[in-house]
Amino acid sequence: MVEYRDGKKILVTPISADDLKDVHIGDILYLSGSLTTCRDVAHRRVVEEGREIPVDVRNNAILHAGPIIRPLENDKFEMVSVGPTTSMRMEKFEYEFVKTTGVRVIVGKGGMKENTANACKDFGCIHCVIPAGNAVVAAVCVEEIERAEWRDLGMPETLWNCRVKEFGPLIVSIDAEGNNYFEEKKIEYNRKKDEQVEIISKQVGFIK
Repeated sequence: MVEYRDGKKILVTPISADDLKDVHIGDILYLSGSLTTCRDVAHRRVVEEGREIPVDVRNNAILHAGPIIRPLENDKFEMVSVGPTTSMRMEKFEYEFVKTTGVRVIVGKGGMKENTANACKDFGCIHCVIPAGNAVVAAVCVEEIERAEWRDLGMPETLWNCRVKEFGPLIVSIDAEGNNYFEEKKIEYNRKKDEQVEIISKQVGFIK
């Protein structure tokens, strides 16, 4: 569902396709509820090996991240730092991953391309980016690590299933219509760059 608090738009898991209808690229969101870290090897296990993901991410969120975790007593853990990793590494897996798992929100670093955009459009999900450099701040938004699955993969690749509160800010980079903020901005920036190069080139001949 969607909540509004102190001027923030907050997605609260479980999230439905209807919750994302009024979410558009460039919007700033926050997330409360279930968030599971999920990187390269976990994607490969689901997509290439056909293994069932041991954490239910349907209508929930995943984070492309390899966090730093502090073990506590009684098989409990504390989140120390959780900076996003480059989402593009998961691009080739994301369509099938979304189709298989039913994940509703994907969070990472940097843009993604057609495979993810098509998944967002076909299955009603979104991709968001969290600003880099906020790894420790993001960890503060983790209220509890509830489960740790596929621990054989090591700390960065383990599925750390967390309960988060107002995790963000998250910038929507691909919305549920498949609109891609990064790709649209590339066109705009390249057009502006070409215009300026043309102006400068008339004054400084060695550029071309």
